[in-house]
Amino acid sequence: MELVEKSFYSIGDVEKTTGVKPYILRYWEQEFRILRPARRTSGQRKYTKNDIQLIFKIKELLYTKGFTIGGAKKYLIEEKRKRKKQSEFSFGRDTESIEILNTVKKELKAITELLK
Repeated sequence: MELVEKSFYSIGDVEKTTGVKPYILRYWEQEFRILRPARRTSGQRKYTKNDIQLIFKIKELLYTKGFTIGGAKKYLIEEKRKRKKQSEFSFGRDTESIEILNTVKKELKAITELLK
């Protein structure tokens, strides 16, 4: 099912999109710390697109690839660690970004001095 563009999705929307029952989604929230949808003031869950992508990934790991809950947790933690390391590496290598940040930093310091 195609996902209608919204800021947040209800647990029912997520069920329709992913095919994962609400009781399983609630269980996964307990098991996977990375899956923590925000809540409305009424207490209802409000899932983001990123949450839904994660649910699809968990579903694939458990149902298609045959991972255990523990194995899926380890896999997701390792993936997160790799992405973080890769982004740190690519940012560290991006001299243009560093130059821009240094320029912005200098400009902000100059503005701060003018305001004093």
